Amino acid sequence: MADRLDQPREVRRTFFSRPQLGDDAVGRVSEGIARFLGTPRFLLYLTLFCAAWLVWNSWGPERLRFDSAEFGFTALTLMLSLQASYAAPLILLAQNRQADRDRVGAEQDRSRAERSLADTEFLAREMASLRIALGEVATRDFVRSELRNLLEEIEEARAAEREAERADPDDDAPAALPDGGARPRG
Repeated sequence: MADRLDQPREVRRTFFSRPQLGDDAVGRVSEGIARFLGTPRFLLYLTLFCAAWLVWNSWGPERLRFDSAEFGFTALTLMLSLQASYAAPLILLAQNRQADRDRVGAEQDRSRAERSLADTEFLAREMASLRIALGEVATRDFVRSELRNLLEEIEEARAAEREAERADPDDDAPAALPDGGARPRG
């Protein structure tokens, strides 16, 4: 049952209270040990330990030897078996924790990829709408051609006015000057 946050935590104290080890703490310790077991330093230490054990129990003082070569170094064999029997589960526990982390990482990568895909699709739709909107906007070349057309129409209108003035100089209306002003009579 999950802890309730609206109530204080109940603390049970006994006469012989011991610290509670959570799965995460045990997992961290086992990962540390498993990492150490996979290093060249550990192999070097184990090799030196075994060599020292064999040298001491083979050539050391007879009365100080504690593992007999006659029996195949039984104590050394038992110690190495004990070390291996603890190392294997620790390594498996570390691998399981790594697999859990990898699974969580893969889920996060998948959700990140989904968000990225959604963002990319949104940007593609926005680009398409901008392209459509830009199709309706006048371009520089279009504006220039329209201005040229207007300039040509204005020049044609002025030329037509000049022609009309030359053809009918007796007109009572004041003649228009090229700059748009009127010529005074008389």
